[in-house]
Amino acid sequence: MHLMRRDQEPWMRLRDAMERLFEDSFMPGPFMFPTGRMFPIDVSENENSYTVEAALPGMKSDDVEIMAAGDTLSIRAIRKGEQQTEKEGRYVRQERYEGEMGRTITLPGPIDPDKVTATYENGVLKLDIPKIPAQQSKRIQIQSKEHEPATP
Repeated sequence: MHLMRRDQEPWMRLRDAMERLFEDSFMPGPFMFPTGRMFPIDVSENENSYTVEAALPGMKSDDVEIMAAGDTLSIRAIRKGEQQTEKEGRYVRQERYEGEMGRTITLPGPIDPDKVTATYENGVLKLDIPKIPAQQSKRIQIQSKEHEPATP
């Protein structure tokens, strides 16, 4: 059996290219493959808020940055490489990603970025994101500056 490094496997380069193409794509759903450059998330909602849970095992909370504005939430994390001590041999396959990864999520409605709370426990980042209440429509009375003819 002959082993090739991941960067030498032609089909892996194609797969990586396709995943990069769809990582920041406008197409959600089955095209979003978890890769080393992104992490899986779950998004749920109730009447008053959205909840986002992101799997970030092995990360430190200091290595995660969260930005929120309008209806968009961005999570960026940097996984720092381990300092390797003298190790016998070389890697035959290395899949643990080291470097920057991130996700940007467009939520179904506007959020209140000042009230977003974040907790990190057991490798899961949990965000509670309050919705901004929908504005009620209001009928506007028109004030006419023209003289309307008197009705007989």
